[in-house]
Amino acid sequence: MLVIAHRGASGEQPENTLPAFERAIELGADFVELDVHADTAGTLVVTHDAPKRGGVYPTLEEALDLCHGRIGVMVELKTPRRYRRHRVVERTVRLLSDADVLICFQRSPLEEARALRPRLRTCQHVGYGVSIRGARDAWAAGFSDSRVTPRGLAAAHAVGLVSLVYTVNEPARMRALDEAGVAGIFTDRPDLALPLFRTPRR
Repeated sequence: MLVIAHRGASGEQPENTLPAFERAIELGADFVELDVHADTAGTLVVTHDAPKRGGVYPTLEEALDLCHGRIGVMVELKTPRRYRRHRVVERTVRLLSDADVLICFQRSPLEEARALRPRLRTCQHVGYGVSIRGARDAWAAGFSDSRVTPRGLAAAHAVGLVSLVYTVNEPARMRALDEAGVAGIFTDRPDLALPLFRTPRR
């Protein structure tokens, strides 16, 4: 089971911050997931909601500098209407390593990313306007925990998609998804997830 620290270890540190990413690394998570917007000047910043004037955010470059070589990174693209104006897809793809994953709810940014970097892994969130069949060119399908079903998981597996589920914070649910064959979970609590799926370090 891949343990993906949702916006970093956001159950312990403020979400989408360098301390949250550092904590996920300390815990031994497989990936950190972070959200990327372009601000009004076009800077790629890490925040879940649209950036507001005067807000303080890590830049994508700062987050990647912290994480690369220490943990995998899953970058979720936000603000789709700004993608073209600020070349968000192109600029983000250029910064990612081969170990990273690009995520989006919309198909077109991921299609653009794959055209630019065919070997880059992508995760297409499904169930909100995108079907599993529509995600078939991605590496993974992302399911909301409230909407994931055995039928959906089977359909994803049938077309070769890795199944990831967000956002899961209860250990009993984590175990149930593991038994159902889910490949990874996004969680605010990697501190709770990791002991379930990792042998303690000696």
